[in-house]
Amino acid sequence: MSTSPEEAAFVAALDRVSAAHPTLPPLEAGLLASLEVGLPGDSRAFARTFGVEHALVLRALAGLEEGGHIAVTARDARTQRTRFTVVSV
Repeated sequence: MSTSPEEAAFVAALDRVSAAHPTLPPLEAGLLASLEVGLPGDSRAFARTFGVEHALVLRALAGLEEGGHIAVTARDARTQRTRFTVVSV
């Protein structure tokens, strides 16, 4: 089984984030890694891409925001789609 360069870049970014922040849960580390590799900071897109329930992504984003790792830049009140950017990695 071979991986694409994009997958390899994401896994490498996930390893770096996990090493820098060993107490972060895997989903939160994955959200930060996705920003590091240039994926859009969009909660619905992340949930769809990685097959994760949107509610879990929103919960992880809340934890990252509380921890000062990300800043929420927009939130749709109806769909809860949340756009975010990295503050620190």
